[in-house]
Amino acid sequence: MPPKRKEEKKEAELSEFELFQLQLERNKAENKAIIGQISKTSNKIIPKAKPAAPKAKRSSAPRVKRETPQRESPRIATRQSSRLAGLDADSPASKRKAEVEAEVAAEQAKAKKMRVAGDLSLGDIAVEGHKWEGGVNGLASLKGLRGAQPGVRTFTEDDVDKTTDKGLKDLRLRMSGLKLYEKWPVGDIKIVPQRVYSMGFHPTESKPIVFAGDKEGAMGLFDASQEAPEVDDDDEDAAYPNPIISAFKTHSRTISAFHFSPADENAVFSASYDSSIRKLDLDKGVSVEVFAPAAADEDLPISAIDMPDPKTIIFSTLQGSLGRHDLRAKSSDAEIWGLTDSKIGGFSLHPKHPHLVATASLDRTLKIWDLRKISGNGDLRHPQLLGEHTSRLSVSHASWSSAGYIATSSYDDRIKIYSFPDAGKWKAGQDLTEKQMTPAHLIPHNNQTGRWVTILKPQWQKAPRDGLQKFAIGNMNRFVDVYAADGEQLAQLDGEGITAVPAVAHFHPTLDWVAGGNASGKLCLWM
Repeated sequence: MPPKRKEEKKEAELSEFELFQLQLERNKAENKAIIGQISKTSNKIIPKAKPAAPKAKRSSAPRVKRETPQRESPRIATRQSSRLAGLDADSPASKRKAEVEAEVAAEQAKAKKMRVAGDLSLGDIAVEGHKWEGGVNGLASLKGLRGAQPGVRTFTEDDVDKTTDKGLKDLRLRMSGLKLYEKWPVGDIKIVPQRVYSMGFHPTESKPIVFAGDKEGAMGLFDASQEAPEVDDDDEDAAYPNPIISAFKTHSRTISAFHFSPADENAVFSASYDSSIRKLDLDKGVSVEVFAPAAADEDLPISAIDMPDPKTIIFSTLQGSLGRHDLRAKSSDAEIWGLTDSKIGGFSLHPKHPHLVATASLDRTLKIWDLRKISGNGDLRHPQLLGEHTSRLSVSHASWSSAGYIATSSYDDRIKIYSFPDAGKWKAGQDLTEKQMTPAHLIPHNNQTGRWVTILKPQWQKAPRDGLQKFAIGNMNRFVDVYAADGEQLAQLDGEGITAVPAVAHFHPTLDWVAGGNASGKLCLWM
C-alpha cells in the first residue's frame, strides 16, 4: 500500500468538527466558481450598460469616409456543462446552478413575449433586409374526408364544363380564370419571416396591396403593382432581383387579425396574442397602440377585430370574451364581456347591421349576439344572445357577408352556410328559432390543419362589385377554394411553384383578387 500524502495524514488527524469546517470552506470555493461562471452567462444575456462617451470636439479637418464595419451576430447564451465544470450532478452547487439557468431561460422567454407599449416608428422596427418609404401613394416601394393529398384537385375543369346553369357556368369560368401572379415566382415573395397567420387586402382598387401577419408578430406589406426588373436572359450569371417587400416587428406575439379603417385609407389596425391592438399610420410611418390591458403583465390574447364605425373597435379573445373599445377613451374604459369559458377563435359583425355579432368558439358553437341590448351585472353582464347552433367539433371562425350569410369552418370537416336575409328586421333581443339557426348548406371540406398549418377560415368578399356573394378558404391539397353563398364551388385556384398550403386566404373587398399565405411566410396572389 502506497504511503499517505502529507495532506491526507493531516486530514486523518483532524476531529469530526474540523473536517466539517474544512468541507464548508471547500463548498464556498466551489460555489464561488459556479457563481462566476453563471455571471458570465447572464452578462451575455443582459449586457452591462456602458458609460456614455464624452462628446468629441468638432474638427476643422475634412471628414474621411470610412467603411461601415460588418455587424457581428449577437451571441446567444448557452447552457454551461456541469460535467465539464467538474461538478457532481447531485451536489447542492450543481442543483443551484441548474435553478439559476432555469430562471435566466424563463426571463428570456418572458421578455420575448412582452408587448412593446407606446408608438413605434416603422423606420426603427423594420425587419432586417426590408425598409419603409411610407404612404399609400408610395406603396409601390413596400417591401369524413381523406387526409391532405397535395396537388390532387377536388374541383376540375370537367366540373365547370358539365355545369348546365349558364349563369353559374359563366361565373365558374370567370373565377377559374384567375391567374397566379407572374412577375415573381411564389418562392420569391416571402412577405413575412415566419408562418403567415393573418392577412388582408388594402381596399384601394388602384393596385393590389397585401398585408400579412406572422406567428411571431412581424407585419409584411407587398405592393403587387411594382414592376419586375428586366434581366438579360443571355447572361447566365445575371441574378434576378427579389421583389421589394417591407416587414416590421409591430407586435411581440402572433398577429391574429387586420382591419382597414372605413374612414382613413392610411389607417391599418392589427390585433395580436400579445394582448394589444395597434394602429399603423401609413402616411406618417408610425404604429400606435390603441388598446392594451391596464396591467402590463395581464394576458388577454386577442383573436379577431372588427369595427362598426371609425371610432369603435370590437375584439374577441382566446379567453372567451368579447370587448368593445372607444378609440377616443382610455383602454381601462373598454367594456369586456365574458361570453364562454372556451376560446373564441373568430367573430365578425354584420357589414350592414353591425350591432349583430357572430362568434365561433372552441365550445363547438356558432352564436349570434345583439349589441343593442346589454344586460346583467358584473361578470354576468353581456350582450343579448339571439341564437346558437352546435357542431360536432370546435368551430374555428364565423364570417358574416353583406347579404346576411354566415360561413363557418369547423373541425368536423364541414363548411356551414347559414342564411339570415331578414337580419336587419330583427328586433332587439329577439330569439331565433332552431330552424332559423340550422345551416342552409353543408360543404364537405378537409379542415384538419394540424400543428404546422394555420387554421382554415372562410373570408367573404365584403362588397363585391359584381354583387355576387362569395368567399375564399384554404385547401389542404395546396389550393384556395372559392364558394358561392348557395354552397356551389366556383373555383379551385392553383399555380406553379405552390409547395405549401396557402391556408390563410382573403378576397379583395371589391375586386376579384385573391391572396393566400403559407407556413413559409410566402404569398400566393391570383388576379
